[in-house]
Amino acid sequence: MTDMAWDAIFGAANMLAMIMWTGLILLPRWPALLSAVLYLGVGLLCLAYAGLLAGIVSGGLDPVGGQSPSLDFTSIAGVRAIFASEGGLTVGWIHYLAFDLFVGLWIARDADAKRFSRLVQAPVLLATFLAGPLGLVLWLAVRERRAKALGRWR
Repeated sequence: MTDMAWDAIFGAANMLAMIMWTGLILLPRWPALLSAVLYLGVGLLCLAYAGLLAGIVSGGLDPVGGQSPSLDFTSIAGVRAIFASEGGLTVGWIHYLAFDLFVGLWIARDADAKRFSRLVQAPVLLATFLAGPLGLVLWLAVRERRAKALGRWR
């Protein structure tokens, strides 16, 4: 696959994620929106990830690091080689987009169920969008603090 094709896939995945995140943060959380984020956002990103990963592992799309498709997740050098190719970098980015969006959806649903205002949710969701684990740990701290204040643990 050419670099231009990988750029197009990268751009499409980013655009899809941006649309879903914008809806999740700014729009009313109707069931249709939550389903769209889950199935059209997370689901499509996961399908793209799985298909592209299979193509890379098989050597059909983009050999890892421009070499043979041997994946080594046990060393920095091995992971660097995976991300050295356009395909490896794109697939890795789609992995991040899918998981961060899933975590953001879980946070939004959990926050709504616990009746947190959207003003509290927005910065947490933005942090999750920009730096997934940071947003998640921030949410866990916020929800824990409220649970302790209310005298209940969930």
